[in-house]
Amino acid sequence: MSYAFNPGRPFTEDFRAVGAEQIERAVAVLEHQPQGVHEAIHDARKNFKRLRSLYRLVACDAPLFQRQENARIRAMGRNLSTVRDAAALVENINYLRGQTNSDEQAAALDRIYTILAERRDRIAETEADIEGKIAATIANCEEALAALAQVSFDDGKRKSVARLKKGWKRTLKRASRARAACEADTDAALFHELRKRTQDYRLQLALMRAAWPSALEAKRAEAKALVDVLGHLNDLATLTSLINEEPGLAGSSQNQAHLISAVITREEALRAEARQGAAAVFQDKPKNESRTIALLWREAGQ
Repeated sequence: MSYAFNPGRPFTEDFRAVGAEQIERAVAVLEHQPQGVHEAIHDARKNFKRLRSLYRLVACDAPLFQRQENARIRAMGRNLSTVRDAAALVENINYLRGQTNSDEQAAALDRIYTILAERRDRIAETEADIEGKIAATIANCEEALAALAQVSFDDGKRKSVARLKKGWKRTLKRASRARAACEADTDAALFHELRKRTQDYRLQLALMRAAWPSALEAKRAEAKALVDVLGHLNDLATLTSLINEEPGLAGSSQNQAHLISAVITREEALRAEARQGAAAVFQDKPKNESRTIALLWREAGQ
């Protein structure tokens, strides 16, 4: 199996198989931790994101299931987020270090990097009961598998195509609203919403790639590039918020000033890049693209 639907398979069976694979992969990596506990947590959370996007695609036909499981999966991800969030801040400073415009700014970011890296390591060493949290997550995964085994759909060809068309249109309409909001504002929360909607679109393109592999893979690459840009924007907003709440993490007021200057400069460039990227990724109207996807899927299933 892979994270993709099979147009020749009954939808209920296919949906359950794709979802179960993500849950089972999360359990396996949390149990065996081949690259260490924190990398295992990072990988499991990626499985959870794929699962939530899968479920959102069928939200119109299984609203109660989607709401309940979305809440369960979101809680599992948050339960494991503390150390990963601290590590992401360090990675973000490292990203900024590659964008500096003066030696003084570079030196300040080097100092902040050291402080945040030490903070990450302290959190990793002192986080209470990480193995207990992992055990609880694995138990919740078993409950998620049981819930998935109970969900069912009308497996008729027309019904299945109509379901995917409806889900695709819903995803694009939500993305369109998020994109419009970002055109008119610079609020970090709005760009974060666009990131989430683009992430759903990217993952759902993967689910549907059998409809037209080359075209949907190319579209997925464009969406991935946009997700990356929006991810940097979100990380910068999170970093700024943390430094504003805990100025001591910058080490000095001068370091903080250099950091804020670097963030503002980079944010302006990233917002422009994100708007341009979103215009390309979401250039087609939701109604038109969802109709095209439905036609392609119908042909692929014959």
